[in-house]
Amino acid sequence: MFLRAAFFGGVVVLSASFAHSAERRPAAPAAAVAPPAASAAAPPAASPAQIALARAVIVDSGISSSFQLIIPQYLEQIALSVTRTRPELVADLNLVLADVRPDFDKKVDEMIDSAAHLYAQRLTQKELEDVSAFFKSASGRKYVGSQPFLMNDMFVAMQAWSQKISVDMMSRVREEMRKKGHEL
Repeated sequence: MFLRAAFFGGVVVLSASFAHSAERRPAAPAAAVAPPAASAAAPPAASPAQIALARAVIVDSGISSSFQLIIPQYLEQIALSVTRTRPELVADLNLVLADVRPDFDKKVDEMIDSAAHLYAQRLTQKELEDVSAFFKSASGRKYVGSQPFLMNDMFVAMQAWSQKISVDMMSRVREEMRKKGHEL
């Protein structure tokens, strides 16, 4: 099993993927999950002040840093992909990537604005003020500053935990299937 982790403003987003060997077939989904029911009334439109405050929360919380990391990562992926098969293009490609990067760095603001609108839809003005006050406080700044280290520590802990859960789960399923007369 492979784990990927991302940090978005105090929320650890983990995704796992399982590598299946040739003799194992991927399991069918256990159950279909219905999306949450939409609320009857649409939320009121956020005010410009609320959106500005949400934007400040996104910046102060460190979420915008996550968006900013995407640009160099994608440019690096392009460089690796192209130069793997066309190594003679390294010098020109590096110049092109350096030339286009500022244009794409500006696009981070588009994502920050989108996120601000999403936050403003989900949080009231008062809630955004409270969150903003936290991230501006000494504790909030320490929280944001410690996230990269905590993420590394949690990633290591999650890998060990998820491997154990995966093995324990499969053992339990095999045991229960054996009780029903099936060998896995």
